[in-house]
This record gives sequence, structure tokens and C-alpha cells, in this order.
Amino acid sequence: MRQFLQNAVLMGATALLLAACSNEEQNEQPAPPPPEVEVMTVEPRPIANIIEIPGRVQAVRIAEIRARVNGIIQKRLYEEGTDVDVGTPLFQIDPREMRAELKSAEASLERAKATAQNAAQDVKRYEGLVAKQAISQQEYDTALATLRTARADVSQAEASVQSAELNLEYTTVTSPIEGRAGRAQITEGALVNGSEGTLLTTVEQFDPVYVNFAQSSSDLLRIRAQLASGELELSEDGRVEVRLILENGSEFQHPGYINFYAMSIDETTGTVAVRAQFPNPDRLLLPGQFVRARVNAGTRPNGVLIPQRAVVVNDQGARVLLVGEDDKVASREVELGDLQGSQWLIREGLEAGDVVIVEGGGSVRSGAPVRTVAYEPETPPQDASDAESSQ
Repeated sequence: MRQFLQNAVLMGATALLLAACSNEEQNEQPAPPPPEVEVMTVEPRPIANIIEIPGRVQAVRIAEIRARVNGIIQKRLYEEGTDVDVGTPLFQIDPREMRAELKSAEASLERAKATAQNAAQDVKRYEGLVAKQAISQQEYDTALATLRTARADVSQAEASVQSAELNLEYTTVTSPIEGRAGRAQITEGALVNGSEGTLLTTVEQFDPVYVNFAQSSSDLLRIRAQLASGELELSEDGRVEVRLILENGSEFQHPGYINFYAMSIDETTGTVAVRAQFPNPDRLLLPGQFVRARVNAGTRPNGVLIPQRAVVVNDQGARVLLVGEDDKVASREVELGDLQGSQWLIREGLEAGDVVIVEGGGSVRSGAPVRTVAYEPETPPQDASDAESSQ
């Protein structure tokens, strides 16, 4: 019996010893590995300084076709919405009254010329008589005055003829520019007034076109300061390129260039009027159309772009998470520039060689160790047509 008790105590002690060893082994299990994050290394490079501004398309030239004489519209000579050249007839005003006025002016001119010719003959005849003292000097002077008056009447009659010819010419209304003729504002049989300048139609030139937009004065001052400090550099030719984004989101294929800056600031909006000119051979841009202008306002020689998802933006500002040489996380404030696509332009806060966390930063804290892998940007899926063309 005693032997049985001793064996039982020995077995219990052995079980307790094994249990204690098992707990120690469980407590000494290795800690989990640091979380894995995707990182990118900052590499400054030349980056275009793109400013996106809304704008409106404007025709380069707009001609308002107005009546210059009184009369009745006999016929519309063009098809609405078609292209016309310089001098293309657009409307015909009844010319009969103008022809009658021209004939009357020509008759007055002939009469004035006859009177002047007769006065010239009198003066020539009086020259010999006054030399012989057959007539008085006063009579001769009167003949000279009559001749001058007659010649003035001739000049006035010639001007009346020219005016009548112009009025007759104005009865055929033509286009002063090349462009697209719009809708007629009057119909056949309508009475038009030359003194009031009755509007008949408009002709607009669509190639090239202007795009007007407004740039805030603060942005303009900042760009000038950056150019002066060397933070921005203009192209060698000094031209500022502009690209257009159309209303459907597509990009207009032809670039334009700024050709006008207003030298004053609008007191109401605090903006500066800016205009760019674009070629428009396919007539895709129409006057009044809304577009978004992407202005290439210089190049940053040492620009930094990082993915949008790598930046945390809140009321206090913008921050990024970095990985130091000890593989520990550190937080740093940055100054954001413009959002270019899916990337932020970083003005201040990052330098060459900094390792920025792009993915996985939401599960780590500052000072915590991490494991890093290179960040691979997502590539957009390839269209079937592109895939076939690449094979």
C-alpha cells in the first residue's frame, strides 16, 4: 500500500513538471513578424507645372452682317450654316431705287461739268478783253469766281455719284471675312434700315479659335515668384502650351499657346483674363463651348510626385509615412501642390532618397518596425483592340 502511494505521488509530480515545461514552451513562442508595407523611393525629376482652369471657346473673328442702305430684301443668296469666302453674296436688297439715285447723280454731274466748261470759256474770253480794258476788272473777277463755283459743283456732283454707286453696291450684301454663315435674321420681303444697321446674319471664323479663361491673381503672383527663384523654368522659346479637356472627358488633339494676358485684375473676381489660340481644322471646338484648359506653366526641374494614396490629408495638413534606415516608421508633414491625375505634387517635405509608404500604412504606427517591398503601380487594363494591334 505504501508503495502504491509513493508511485501515485511520483506520477503526480511528474505530470506537474511536464505541465510546467509545456507552459514555458508556449510562453517562449517567437513574436509575429513586422507588417509588410509597399514603399517607393523619392526620385526628383523634371515635372510639368500643370494648372487646370475652366474656359470658353470664342471665334477668332465674328462679322455681324448688317444692312447699309434702306430697302426691301429680295432674296437670301446663301445657305444657312455653310462656309463662305470673302465677298460671297449673302443677301440682295431691291436695287431699283439706288439705280435711280445713281442716274440722278450722274445727270447732276453732267450739268455741273457743262456749267464749269461754260464758265471756263467766259474767263478765257474775258482775259483778252480786260487786257484791252474793254471790260472792267470787276467783271473779270466775277467770271473767275463763277468758274471756281462751277468747279466746286463738279466736285460735289462727283462725290454724289460715288455715294450713289456705293449705295447701289451695298444692295448686294457680301461677307467681309471667310467663315461659317449663321442663321438669317430676316426673311425675303423684310424692310431693312441702313441708318439703324438692321442685323441680317453673322459670319464666324472657327479655325483657329480662341479659348478665354481667368487665372487668379494669387496663382499668377506665385508663378512669377517661382520663376524668379528658379523653382520653375519656362521653355526656351518662352511660349506657354495649353491643352484642352472637352466636355466628354477626351483631350483635344491640337495644343494651343497663350497669346494674351490682361494687364489688369478684375476687381469683382480677383482674376486676370488670359487667352490662348488653338488650331481647329476639324471644327470640334465651337464658340461658347465649355472646356478645361490645362496650362503648362513652366517645368519644375526637381519635382516630386507620389501616389495620392500615400498622403493622409486632414484639417491639420498633409502627412506621409516614411521608413528610416532602421526599418521603423516615421511621420512627416508635407506641403501639397496640384493633384496631377492620381498623384500629388509635393512642394516641400520630401527629399531624394526618402522611402515613402504607399500601401499598408494604415495598420502601422510611428516608430513601429516594418518589412518593405517595392510598390508596383497598377497598370490600366489593355483594350482588346490594343492587344490585337500589339500582337
